[in-house]
Parts: sequence; C-alpha cells; structure tokens
Amino acid sequence: MSSLTTFQLGDIQLKNKIVMAPMTRTRATNYIPNKLIAEYYEQRASAGLIITEGTSPSANGLGYPRIPGAYSDEQIQGWKDVADAVHAKGGKIFVQVMHTGRVSAQINMPEGATIMAPSAIQAAGQIFSERGMEDHGMPKEMTNDDILKTQDEYVYASERLINEAGIDGVELHAANGYLLDQFINPKSNQRTDEYGGSVENRNRFVIETAQKVANKVGANKVGIRISPFGVYNDLQSDYDGVEETFIALAKELKNIGLVYMHIVVQEDSFGVTDARTDRQLSLRKMIKNTFEGTVITGGNVSTIATADAVLNEGFDLAYVGRPYISNPDFIERLKNNVELQTPNPETFFGTDAVGFTDYAFS
Repeated sequence: MSSLTTFQLGDIQLKNKIVMAPMTRTRATNYIPNKLIAEYYEQRASAGLIITEGTSPSANGLGYPRIPGAYSDEQIQGWKDVADAVHAKGGKIFVQVMHTGRVSAQINMPEGATIMAPSAIQAAGQIFSERGMEDHGMPKEMTNDDILKTQDEYVYASERLINEAGIDGVELHAANGYLLDQFINPKSNQRTDEYGGSVENRNRFVIETAQKVANKVGANKVGIRISPFGVYNDLQSDYDGVEETFIALAKELKNIGLVYMHIVVQEDSFGVTDARTDRQLSLRKMIKNTFEGTVITGGNVSTIATADAVLNEGFDLAYVGRPYISNPDFIERLKNNVELQTPNPETFFGTDAVGFTDYAFS
C-alpha cells in the first residue's frame, strides 16, 4: 500500500501519494472562485495533493466561460477561502495556472481581452460558450512585448496565490494545447524568431516563464504539467523530435529546480488510444531520469493496485482524474475497498451544485 504512505514534496508533506488531477468544472462566478468551489475542494482534501482547475493569470487567458482567474483582488480572496477550507481539513493544494491562448472564442472573453498565441493560427474545431458551440477565434501573434507581459502575469498571479491566498504552490499548465504548450508544439508555433523553430527556441517561452515564477515564489513551490504526444486542442502528436523536445525541457526544468513534473498519459478521452504504449512509457521514464525530481503521472488509477502500479514503474505520485469528480472520499473508498461511484458527464460543466458537491460520501 505504498500509494497510501506519506511523501515529502518540497517543503510540504503529503499524507498520501494520490494527486487529484486538475479538471475544469466551470462553476466560477464572474471568473471568481466562490463558496461552492471552496466546498468542492474541501470535500476532496483527503487527497495527498489537490491540483485545481485551470486558473487564468490574465483576462486574455479566459478562453472558457465561468473559469476562475488569479489576477484581481476578488479572485485572490476567493482562492484564500479555498485554501483555508482545504487546510482546515489537513489538505494540501496547488493552483494550476492556465492561459488558454488560442483555445478561446471572443464571446467567452471579458471586454478588452485579446486572444493571443505564438502564431496567428486558428485552432481547428469549436469551443463551448454560454450560447452554444463556437468556432475558435483567430489569435493575434504575440509580440515580444506581449510575451514579456504575459510572463509577468504568470509571476504576479503565482505570487499572489502563494503569498496572499495561502495556496501551497502553483502548477504551470504546459499541457493539452494551452498557451505554454502552443509554444512547444510546431503545429501551433511557426515563429521564425528566438521563440520558434528549433527545440531550444520552442521551449524558450516555457523555460523563461518557469524561471521567472520560480525566482519570485521559490522553485520548491512550482510544478509544471506537460502532455507529450498530445493531440488535444489541435496539436500535432508525433512531430519530428518530440522526445528530444521534452527531454531538453526536463533538463532545463531540473536546472531551475521545479518541485515536480506532471506528465499526462494520453488516453481515449484526449483522442489517443495507446495510453500504455511502450513509446509513451519510455519517454515518461526518460523524463524522470533526466529531471531527477518528483514526477506525477497516471493511467486509469482507480484502486490501490493501479496506483501502486504507477509508483512501481519508477514514478513518485499517481494522479486521479474523473473518479475524483464523483468520489469526494476517494482515499477512504480505496482504504475500505468501497465501490466507486460513476460520474455523470452531463454535469461535468455547469453552474450549480448538481454533479459538483452533491456526490455521496461512503
């Protein structure tokens, strides 16, 4: 039962090695985390670590309706209420800082906000809005000034979340086709300056952002999430040099001293069916060996045995996604061998408590 033993993550001790994965739930009010969101995370505080839903450092990163931000006084107060609720239950919590970049539609954005990305390339497909599905908007190609300003927004949000709201740390969302990932991937990044082209250049925005955030709040309070081979949000999965790209990134992040790397396992829900292919597992292990620090990963974890299997592959912490939606007492159910409740996809996104805070405890 090694997955249920404690783990030292930077300066904090986790009571187990199960991580609640970040999941967008669209319950914020005017981009502010509310009492319902505080209750939701409080219910799940028995996880070793909670990583929250994606939270924007900027009005420009609010690509979805009803997602929270972390750039206004009201938002920071909302996150303080969340942190206080989780800590009162003995839990630990990181906020995932997510700028959506080109994964957006103008109707979802606050007045005056701009859709921006490394290149002016519109993402294929559609995104949901309050009035239904909408085509993704055409992004503005970021200037060097835009890049510097956006990096400053990551720093400012992270500093306020940790120093004012009392959040334990932040996770930079460089996965699943959002802004940081858009710089890494050659399908969305066709720049010809120092932020595009080579592996070093495509990784530059992520590395600079991570370094600046770490300099401000301490590297032991900063993690990052990546998704090698990801196709979600119109990215190219198997481009030339994908392994080289992420190994180079891991090397740089090791030098910065980030507290963890969080690697998404590509599964059916993200358009990839080979969740346990040798190539995916091989790259995850190469990243672990290169980074030499804590690595979180997963793969359909729903029992102690499946969590332990992740750890037995050489990784440190196992993430759990959708089972946490419908099982606030996931850890207790594992310990007592109680059957898990099945989540209702119809209420993954919404505006109220239904399918959010009303799942039964065992």
